[in-house]
Amino acid sequence: MKFMKLGSRPDTFYTAEAVRSVSSEVSSDLIIQVKGSRYLLHKFPLLSKCLRLQKLCSESPESSSQHQIVQLPDFPGGVEAFELCAKFCYGISITLSPYNIVAARCGAEYLQMTEEVEKGNLIQKLEVFFNSCILRGWKDSIVSLQTTKASPMWSEDLGITSRCIEAVAAKVLSHPSKVSLSHSHSRRVRDDVSCNGNESVRHNKSGNKGWWAEDLAELSIDLYWRTMIAIKSGGKIPSNLIGDALKIYASRWLPNITNNGGHLKKQSVADSESDSVGEIASKHRLLLESVVSLLPAEKGAVSCGFLLKLLKASNILNASSSSKMELARRVGLQLEEATVNDLLIPSLSYTNDTVYDVELVRTILEQFMSQGQTENINLEFQESRRSSSASHSSKLKVAKLVDRYLQEVARDVNFQLSKFIALAEIIPDFARHDHDDLYRAIDIYLKAHPELNKSERKRLCRILDCKKLSMEACMHAAQNELLPLRVVVQVLFFEQARAAQAGGKVTDLPTNIKALLTAHGIDPSKPTAPLSTTTSIHAEDNWSVSNFKSPKSRSSTLRMKLAEDDDFNQNGLTHDGIGRNSRFKAICAIPTQPKKMLSKFWSTTNRTAAATEKN
Repeated sequence: MKFMKLGSRPDTFYTAEAVRSVSSEVSSDLIIQVKGSRYLLHKFPLLSKCLRLQKLCSESPESSSQHQIVQLPDFPGGVEAFELCAKFCYGISITLSPYNIVAARCGAEYLQMTEEVEKGNLIQKLEVFFNSCILRGWKDSIVSLQTTKASPMWSEDLGITSRCIEAVAAKVLSHPSKVSLSHSHSRRVRDDVSCNGNESVRHNKSGNKGWWAEDLAELSIDLYWRTMIAIKSGGKIPSNLIGDALKIYASRWLPNITNNGGHLKKQSVADSESDSVGEIASKHRLLLESVVSLLPAEKGAVSCGFLLKLLKASNILNASSSSKMELARRVGLQLEEATVNDLLIPSLSYTNDTVYDVELVRTILEQFMSQGQTENINLEFQESRRSSSASHSSKLKVAKLVDRYLQEVARDVNFQLSKFIALAEIIPDFARHDHDDLYRAIDIYLKAHPELNKSERKRLCRILDCKKLSMEACMHAAQNELLPLRVVVQVLFFEQARAAQAGGKVTDLPTNIKALLTAHGIDPSKPTAPLSTTTSIHAEDNWSVSNFKSPKSRSSTLRMKLAEDDDFNQNGLTHDGIGRNSRFKAICAIPTQPKKMLSKFWSTTNRTAAATEKN
């Protein structure tokens, strides 16, 4: 930290009382009032150096009292700045530092203490000290920049703010190869430059990583934004370091940005006492939108998790729609990096009763699926193959992510069926190698929404492909009393087909059974695809073999399904002409062994069909 003493008297810091006592030794014929403080001063030392006081004294009428009164209610820097200027006029030594140099400079400008009034006046001395010492030090530049908030208009007009920002940015850009950021957010190195030009570098064991980002995080958002714009415009700092710096700043001023509960802590105790909740939210909103505007354009410059935390905060703070859409677009570009917890964005909309903002997640998914559609089609073949491969891999990851996200939001009783289906259908068929996670989400939704009628349950289960269920999922689905009959029939068929394939022999299906399966949307001529049995299963929805029901219970499930199915008319015949009683008996007679599961079903149905022909 640099200090400078001006004046001919001993190096003593005088208070306002000291100024009053010194001035009382001479003829006190001038009273100056600065923001509630009154000073009895002699005219000559002040007027000889302050052109503004000369004008005010000449313009104001003579008072009947022995003292002329001058009001300075808008003095920049307040009482402290005025005392510095007054001491200089009286030849009292003053101490200058990065903490008061800006206030003194603005006060001297207000009093018009220029070289035209007197050679060697205060403005000239302050400018020399500011340019030669303050702006050459890293910490001094930042401290001075922070103090410009006390007199923003004066600081702008005098170029103090811009000069501090340029000095800070120049130091960051001077050695970009040595600049790297630490994720510990701990206080690091301070690089200072003394007035004689020698660097004074204080090292610690951990090195100098992260020094500039952590120091800049102390700035208010408007000064931080301008400083980061200057650093970015230099083009020397990698985008990932810019992104890390933004994360440090957001963590500094939004302390609970990593909180999944969705509540942002007040900035400080002082803020909570002096500002209303609305004012604090407005400050946080401005900060958030400014950070979003500073995000580097390059994909991957910031993590997907950080972007989603910003998106959660924007929802809570009711940020502008443009900021939300920009965040959603950026999240969509790297959605494969996200986790389910990242996507659980609290919904604070008055028009939506759901716990989580599903529509926002749907927007993110649409952004993810649309990427690559505008890519240059003239790319070379090898590059195109690499790009396509990466895109395909990302979609596989996102498909898993969406299915597990659906398992979480399916528990919400206010989550509409149409939104569940719409979200599931965004994922293309090829991206789901298996449907175990999707089936689990459907099962959870059915349990959380028992009011669904038969038609709605059928509509929900149309998004499920039974061919892509693992053996474990098939066994669970065959006993699931919440599923429509059509799904249970599909599951039984593909379970039998899988068992037959495992034995090396697939029995041809009778004509009437083929008709039954066709009526339920199953093409018996197509072989089933091999299914994954490695799908991870949550503990709370575990489908362990020990929890499975006996074959007799599975028959009970089918018996209940047949009893409630609307596809059977009062005569006991289905629309495809197959008798209800014969099919019911056949399904109830399903044996324990999977390979023989449908054999009795086929033979019994054949005998029934033959008896019907004879009649």
